[in-house]
Amino acid sequence: MGETILFWVLAVVSVVGALGVVAAPKAVYSAISLAGTMIALAVLYIAQDAPFLGVVQVVVYTGAVMMLFLFVVMLIGVDSSESLVETIRGQRVAAIVIGVGFGILLIAGIGSVSVDGVAGLAAANADGNVEGLAALIFTEYLWAFELTGALLITATLGAMVLAHRERFDRRKTQRELAVERFGPGGHPTTLPNPGVYARHNAVDVPARLPDGSGSALSVSAILQTRPVPETDGSADEPR
Repeated sequence: MGETILFWVLAVVSVVGALGVVAAPKAVYSAISLAGTMIALAVLYIAQDAPFLGVVQVVVYTGAVMMLFLFVVMLIGVDSSESLVETIRGQRVAAIVIGVGFGILLIAGIGSVSVDGVAGLAAANADGNVEGLAALIFTEYLWAFELTGALLITATLGAMVLAHRERFDRRKTQRELAVERFGPGGHPTTLPNPGVYARHNAVDVPARLPDGSGSALSVSAILQTRPVPETDGSADEPR
């Protein structure tokens, strides 16, 4: 009874998280939803006497890959106006074809298990969960394992090529950079920080300039700048 309740609760969490990945309006929300789905799957692995898979799911995928992706998105931000532009021609069509193919493989795998039957957890973990998993990877599924490794290496090299920026002009010297910084139109000092007020302490509130106006340079371009709050000379003065 306990396993049944656990399965239905985690199944609902997994499905809701998966829907949140594709339906969330912001990439940060999608990453958080995917992390929740991965944690729910890890608990299901542990409940099915596969502790090694559950720990790897949490430590590697949720703890390392997804958190790294989440922190990068939170730091650099994502401009919604650029997210709808295809950087690679035909990538949406390719994504649809790959998704349909993955769905066919999933249905075929479930059908094969339903027809051939299952070995059971006792037989699968007869020599231990880690030993049984290693035996399957390096014997029956060795070709799939090697193909997955080659695919990951190819994806890594492709990401490096796409992120590489070719330099067409020579690198500027320190003297030239200093002249540009202190010359007309430059900004010799550090950029102002977001405004800190008695009632406002947020990154979308611009810093106050000496004349009382807000500085647009202090707020990131991906944020919607809030107007500088009016001051009455007492409680709302910047501190």
